[in-house]
Amino acid sequence: MIPYLQEKFASDRWEMELFSLPKRIRGKGREEVVFETFDWTQYGDSPVVQKYMQTYRDYLWWTRLRVQKPYDLIHAHHPIAALAMKTVFPDTPVLQTIHSSYERELILNGRIEEGGAEHRFFLSIYRELEAKTDQLITVSEAFRRYMSPYIDHPDRIRIMPNGYDERRFKPVPHENEIPQLMCVCRLVPAKGLDVLLKACSLLKERNVPYVLHLIGDGPSRQELEDMAQKLGVYDDTIFYGYTLHPEEFMPFFDIFVLPSRAEAFGSVFAEAALCCLALVGTSVGGVPEQIEHGVNGLLVPPDDPAALADALEQVIGDPAYRYELARTACEKAKSQYSLNRVAIELKRLYLSYEDRNRRSV
Repeated sequence: MIPYLQEKFASDRWEMELFSLPKRIRGKGREEVVFETFDWTQYGDSPVVQKYMQTYRDYLWWTRLRVQKPYDLIHAHHPIAALAMKTVFPDTPVLQTIHSSYERELILNGRIEEGGAEHRFFLSIYRELEAKTDQLITVSEAFRRYMSPYIDHPDRIRIMPNGYDERRFKPVPHENEIPQLMCVCRLVPAKGLDVLLKACSLLKERNVPYVLHLIGDGPSRQELEDMAQKLGVYDDTIFYGYTLHPEEFMPFFDIFVLPSRAEAFGSVFAEAALCCLALVGTSVGGVPEQIEHGVNGLLVPPDDPAALADALEQVIGDPAYRYELARTACEKAKSQYSLNRVAIELKRLYLSYEDRNRRSV
């Protein structure tokens, strides 16, 4: 989203630069790190925490090396970036958008244990962000509620859903003899693709026609391919691997399905809606804020293959209903998740800090 958003600020009034840590920068940072709200070293024996903190040190090192001129405002889209920028530029307002729950993803993907040292470390980062940054922003009301127990003033969190450039998503009139299901995501347990394959096996038992397109890659790919073979749905499933611009052929499918176990917002649902696909998702995180069940998509409980199969059968078997769901979803996405809307809201927010600076002089 961010490079497309930068185009909206391309004028004499605004000068915006993008800054990030290159992948090649690893292990360069040596700076001692002390947090204001908790002692991170109590979790320092964890390799996961060690890797996170080394990335933070690397970001500090790279920022001090490459960023020389001052800025009026910094908007970070990762906690490490926000904390590093505020350390290097303590007098500059830093806004932080939190897009997702890294700790929740690690738990669902089997990388860390719920309630363990790593989990407690990542939860502590939220209060550190609150203490250090000038404004916390998140992408859904659901994620604000998720963060609330871990910060002091959840009422001060600003909600700003992601925005999408409509020019990238062009619905295409088409007729598929067999309904085409698609899913775009990383192939990890958190996305619930095992549930999707089980639901597809139920569809096959019911003689419901479909083809499933799985676009993305990840550590679970071989396991999912093996599962598809065992369930007898491999011949009906296409594993694409990583694809740079899935939105270019997304409009030629019929139904977007993603049975996630957790989503802060679920950006890909908005993207699929802009391509005029019918949406089927799980009632987790910010997904129900995008999908009103039976109006612009269907919602099912997580980890419920039978409920997912029932929902898919409903939209597969009724093309008119499927089209109505897709059309309504597209209209909502255009009105609520446009990049223009986000740009206008951000400009107002940025200007409010300019006004504050004037008043403080």
